[in-house]
Amino acid sequence: MKNASTSVVTIERVLAIDPALRKTGWAILEKSGSDLKAIAYGVIINTPKLLHSGCLVAIREQLHEVIRQHSPTVCAIEATIFVQSFKTAIVLGTARAACLIAAAEHGMAIYEYAPKEVKQAAVGRGAAQKEQVAFMIRSMLRLRETPSPDAADALAVGIAHFQNAGAGAALAREAKRV
Repeated sequence: MKNASTSVVTIERVLAIDPALRKTGWAILEKSGSDLKAIAYGVIINTPKLLHSGCLVAIREQLHEVIRQHSPTVCAIEATIFVQSFKTAIVLGTARAACLIAAAEHGMAIYEYAPKEVKQAAVGRGAAQKEQVAFMIRSMLRLRETPSPDAADALAVGIAHFQNAGAGAALAREAKRV
């Protein structure tokens, strides 16, 4: 007699972030088994009149609200690889820090993905344009409208996270077989 084994479907909800001082893209994606869906997404927009310090507070507070509303289990964020100047690097770094603090305050594990890895996950090549990413994200997630470029980039970060997690799980299974 065979024992019927029950398969437990795990649900993971990720807060995915494309950080920037003026336009921080964010998304909540959920994976249940092989089903991946976008729960919510948007852009935190800070006007040019707002001081940098005010932008950082706004980013942290708005992400805190997103986390409170959607209860993600992990955070995935785009890493900074290339910037045109030291000043840009510092500004982007502070925006990333505000995002990381918001996630860390809620005890989330944080995963970073290189921009090329994010574009590869969404479009299939690491040199894709923002419009191509947005178009592919709409198709992949079966969205009714094309998300703004910053929100699409955040959604792509989430997809990269789930693809990476799936690859890691497959490698772990293979390692156990050896």
